[in-house]
Amino acid sequence: MLDGKGNFARVVDVDSATAQRLFADAVWRWRARGLRVAGVIEETHGLAGRACTAGVLRDVATGERHSIFLDILPQGRVCHIDARGAESAGASVLAGLADCDVVVLSKFGKLEADGRGLAGAFQAAAAAGKPVLTWVGGKHLEAWDAFEPDGKVVAPSLPSIGLWWSRLG
Repeated sequence: MLDGKGNFARVVDVDSATAQRLFADAVWRWRARGLRVAGVIEETHGLAGRACTAGVLRDVATGERHSIFLDILPQGRVCHIDARGAESAGASVLAGLADCDVVVLSKFGKLEADGRGLAGAFQAAAAAGKPVLTWVGGKHLEAWDAFEPDGKVVAPSLPSIGLWWSRLG
Protein backbone atom coordinates (compact mmCIF):
# COMPACT_ATOMS: atom_id res chain seq x y z
CA MET A 1 0.00 0.00 0.00
CA LEU A 2 1.22 3.46 -0.92
CA ASP A 3 1.11 6.40 1.45
CA GLY A 4 0.35 9.29 -0.88
CA LYS A 5 -1.04 11.19 2.15
CA GLY A 6 -4.19 11.88 0.16
CA ASN A 7 -2.22 13.88 -2.42
CA PHE A 8 -2.88 11.48 -5.28
CA ALA A 9 -5.73 12.00 -7.73
CA ARG A 10 -6.96 10.01 -10.69
CA VAL A 11 -9.06 11.34 -13.51
CA VAL A 12 -12.18 9.24 -14.13
CA ASP A 13 -14.87 8.70 -16.77
CA VAL A 14 -12.62 9.31 -19.78
CA ASP A 15 -10.39 7.27 -22.08
CA SER A 16 -6.60 7.42 -21.80
CA ALA A 17 -6.06 9.57 -24.92
CA THR A 18 -8.46 12.22 -23.62
CA ALA A 19 -6.81 12.10 -20.19
CA GLN A 20 -3.38 12.65 -21.77
CA ARG A 21 -4.62 15.75 -23.63
CA LEU A 22 -6.14 17.01 -20.40
CA PHE A 23 -2.85 16.42 -18.58
CA ALA A 24 -0.94 18.35 -21.26
CA ASP A 25 -3.35 21.28 -20.82
CA ALA A 26 -3.02 21.12 -17.02
CA VAL A 27 0.78 21.08 -17.27
CA TRP A 28 0.69 24.12 -19.56
CA ARG A 29 -1.60 26.03 -17.17
CA TRP A 30 0.44 25.14 -14.09
CA ARG A 31 3.64 26.26 -15.78
CA ALA A 32 1.99 29.53 -16.85
CA ARG A 33 1.30 30.13 -13.14
CA GLY A 34 4.93 29.44 -12.24
CA LEU A 35 4.52 25.91 -10.90
CA ARG A 36 7.24 23.34 -11.47
CA VAL A 37 5.87 20.13 -12.97
CA ALA A 38 7.54 16.72 -13.24
CA GLY A 39 6.19 13.63 -14.92
CA VAL A 40 5.40 11.92 -18.19
CA ILE A 41 2.52 12.06 -20.63
CA GLU A 42 1.69 9.25 -23.05
CA GLU A 43 1.69 9.82 -26.79
CA THR A 44 0.14 7.11 -28.97
CA HIS A 45 1.88 5.38 -31.85
CA GLY A 46 -1.13 5.81 -34.18
CA LEU A 47 -0.91 2.28 -35.61
CA ALA A 48 -4.19 0.54 -36.44
CA GLY A 49 -5.11 -2.92 -35.24
CA ARG A 50 -3.00 -2.95 -32.08
CA ALA A 51 -4.26 -3.94 -28.63
CA CYS A 52 -1.95 -1.36 -27.06
CA THR A 53 -1.89 2.23 -28.31
CA ALA A 54 1.01 3.51 -26.19
CA GLY A 55 3.97 4.69 -28.22
CA VAL A 56 6.11 6.95 -26.06
CA LEU A 57 6.13 8.62 -22.69
CA ARG A 58 7.26 12.23 -23.00
CA ASP A 59 8.96 13.77 -19.98
CA VAL A 60 7.10 17.04 -19.28
CA ALA A 61 10.17 18.73 -17.83
CA THR A 62 12.80 17.82 -20.42
CA GLY A 63 10.75 16.83 -23.48
CA GLU A 64 12.70 13.56 -23.64
CA ARG A 65 10.73 10.79 -25.32
CA HIS A 66 10.89 7.22 -23.98
CA SER A 67 9.66 4.53 -26.35
CA ILE A 68 7.28 2.12 -24.64
CA PHE A 69 6.22 0.28 -27.78
CA LEU A 70 7.68 -3.01 -29.02
CA ASP A 71 7.62 -3.28 -32.82
CA ILE A 72 7.49 -7.07 -32.62
CA LEU A 73 5.05 -8.64 -30.19
CA PRO A 74 6.85 -11.17 -27.98
CA GLN A 75 5.44 -14.68 -28.17
CA GLY A 76 2.67 -15.28 -25.67
CA ARG A 77 1.86 -11.58 -25.16
CA VAL A 78 -1.12 -9.57 -26.38
CA CYS A 79 0.25 -6.09 -25.75
CA HIS A 80 3.15 -4.30 -27.41
CA ILE A 81 4.08 -2.36 -24.26
CA ASP A 82 7.79 -2.23 -23.44
CA ALA A 83 8.16 -2.39 -19.66
CA ARG A 84 11.82 -1.35 -19.83
CA GLY A 85 10.89 1.82 -21.72
CA ALA A 86 8.25 2.65 -19.13
CA GLU A 87 10.74 2.07 -16.33
CA SER A 88 13.25 4.32 -18.08
CA ALA A 89 10.59 7.03 -18.30
CA GLY A 90 9.81 6.60 -14.61
CA ALA A 91 13.50 6.95 -13.76
CA SER A 92 13.65 10.22 -15.72
CA VAL A 93 10.87 11.61 -13.53
CA LEU A 94 12.96 11.01 -10.43
CA ALA A 95 15.57 13.55 -11.58
CA GLY A 96 13.10 16.43 -11.26
CA LEU A 97 11.06 15.17 -8.35
CA ALA A 98 12.79 17.04 -5.53
CA ASP A 99 12.28 20.46 -7.13
CA CYS A 100 8.74 20.07 -8.46
CA ASP A 101 5.41 21.25 -7.11
CA VAL A 102 3.25 18.60 -8.79
CA VAL A 103 3.75 15.32 -10.66
CA VAL A 104 1.75 14.08 -13.64
CA LEU A 105 2.11 10.37 -14.36
CA SER A 106 0.34 9.25 -17.52
CA LYS A 107 -1.36 6.27 -15.99
CA PHE A 108 -1.46 3.48 -13.50
CA GLY A 109 -1.95 0.24 -15.43
CA LYS A 110 -0.91 -3.40 -15.54
CA LEU A 111 2.79 -2.67 -15.29
CA GLU A 112 2.35 -0.45 -12.24
CA ALA A 113 -0.04 -2.94 -10.61
CA ASP A 114 2.79 -5.47 -10.94
CA GLY A 115 5.33 -3.06 -9.41
CA ARG A 116 6.92 -2.19 -12.77
CA GLY A 117 6.65 0.66 -15.26
CA LEU A 118 6.04 3.93 -13.45
CA ALA A 119 5.58 2.26 -10.04
CA GLY A 120 8.92 3.61 -8.80
CA ALA A 121 7.94 7.16 -9.73
CA PHE A 122 4.60 6.79 -7.91
CA GLN A 123 6.40 5.47 -4.82
CA ALA A 124 9.09 8.17 -4.89
CA ALA A 125 6.48 10.91 -5.27
CA ALA A 126 4.59 9.54 -2.28
CA ALA A 127 7.77 9.35 -0.20
CA ALA A 128 8.55 12.98 -1.12
CA GLY A 129 4.98 14.09 -0.29
CA LYS A 130 4.38 15.32 -3.85
CA PRO A 131 0.87 15.58 -5.28
CA VAL A 132 0.33 13.26 -8.25
CA LEU A 133 -2.26 13.38 -11.02
CA THR A 134 -2.83 10.21 -13.04
CA TRP A 135 -5.34 8.13 -14.99
CA VAL A 136 -6.43 4.59 -14.15
CA GLY A 137 -8.21 2.29 -16.60
CA GLY A 138 -11.32 0.48 -15.40
CA LYS A 139 -9.72 -2.95 -15.32
CA HIS A 140 -7.00 -1.67 -12.97
CA LEU A 141 -9.18 0.15 -10.44
CA GLU A 142 -9.00 -2.64 -7.88
CA ALA A 143 -5.19 -2.66 -8.08
CA TRP A 144 -5.16 1.15 -7.82
CA ASP A 145 -7.39 1.11 -4.74
CA ALA A 146 -5.03 -1.41 -3.11
CA PHE A 147 -2.02 0.70 -4.17
CA GLU A 148 -3.46 4.09 -3.13
CA PRO A 149 -6.66 3.73 -1.10
CA ASP A 150 -6.72 7.42 -0.15
CA GLY A 151 -6.49 8.72 -3.72
CA LYS A 152 -8.94 11.40 -4.80
CA VAL A 153 -11.26 11.10 -7.79
CA VAL A 154 -11.25 14.00 -10.25
CA ALA A 155 -13.71 14.64 -13.06
CA PRO A 156 -12.15 15.00 -16.53
CA SER A 157 -11.97 18.78 -16.74
CA LEU A 158 -9.45 21.51 -16.09
CA PRO A 159 -11.71 23.16 -13.47
CA SER A 160 -11.93 19.83 -11.58
CA ILE A 161 -8.16 19.40 -11.69
CA GLY A 162 -7.79 23.01 -10.53
CA LEU A 163 -10.16 22.37 -7.63
CA TRP A 164 -8.15 19.28 -6.59
CA TRP A 165 -4.96 21.33 -6.76
CA SER A 166 -6.42 24.23 -4.75
CA ARG A 167 -7.58 21.90 -1.97
CA LEU A 168 -4.04 20.59 -1.48
CA GLY A 169 -2.66 23.93 -0.38
